[in-house]
Amino acid sequence: MYDETCPFHRNAWNCLRNRREKMGMINSWKWVPENCNLNQIDPFGFLGMMRNKNIGFIGDSLNENFLVAFLCILRVADNGAKKWKKKGAWRGAYFPKFNVTVAYHRAVLLAKYQWQPKESDQDGLKGIYRVDVDVPADEWVQITKFYDVLVLNTGHWWGPHKFPKETPLVFYHNGRPILPSLDFQDGLKVVLKSMISYIEKEVPNTRLKLWRMQSPRHFFGGEWNQNGSCLFDEPLEEPQLDLWFDPVNNGVNKEARELNQVIDEALRGSNIQKLDLSHLSEYRADAHPAIWLGKKDAVAVWGQDCMHWCLPGLPDTWVDILSELIRYNFGD
Repeated sequence: MYDETCPFHRNAWNCLRNRREKMGMINSWKWVPENCNLNQIDPFGFLGMMRNKNIGFIGDSLNENFLVAFLCILRVADNGAKKWKKKGAWRGAYFPKFNVTVAYHRAVLLAKYQWQPKESDQDGLKGIYRVDVDVPADEWVQITKFYDVLVLNTGHWWGPHKFPKETPLVFYHNGRPILPSLDFQDGLKVVLKSMISYIEKEVPNTRLKLWRMQSPRHFFGGEWNQNGSCLFDEPLEEPQLDLWFDPVNNGVNKEARELNQVIDEALRGSNIQKLDLSHLSEYRADAHPAIWLGKKDAVAVWGQDCMHWCLPGLPDTWVDILSELIRYNFGD
């Protein structure tokens, strides 16, 4: 429904412009859910249904990846769509024909966190990232009533690959450090409890609140910084999935299922719906930007991108699913 000319693209995910090999094959697959049909989104009908309403994504760059696919598809129905930027918003678009805004607010931990350097590099500790578990990040704390649909996520930043021991996360509650100190998983549990409680309190019940579960990585042969690769031509077969993702096997891609267990437990009993796209995405080892990142030195600096997704690509299926959930809640 769109190509490399979409103005909302992010360069590293624009696999057509970056001449990612096998793009025709990547986009030849169709996900067919068992015992039901999934319609492809109709951008005209969808925006017509959402007239005068707004959709917000809050979280990390995987939600931004999701957003970009959504914007490029919706633009089919409104070529006058304009890039939308307001204070606190990372990026988005306004569709003037329908008076609809769709935007993304970057808040990788959801809770507020800030860097606090140490005066001296003692014991190899350069400083800490203070996380106030009970305080939503500034980037989204004021916007919850603006959106009629909220899609939240977090997870990919919760590990030593983002916060190594020399610059760790330190968790605070009511302005004081939590003692004894928490590890990543326990810190995530406390943040999820606080943020879910905040959303239930602050976001009106007339809004649709969705929590997108983890987007699986597909590093083969090592982590992102250890020559991990995803130069695959076809999706994985079902018998391969547990070998790649089951935490029992302790592989480099286990984090999605581990985090989903924590998030699933935190969401129980809340009025936030799960948007579980993990399992269908696990198959798609072939659909990442890999080495086709648009800059010559990107792979040398960052390694292959086996986490984000090529656009057009798998996130377009996510859009189809999201649009159906929205239609179910807001449609006639």
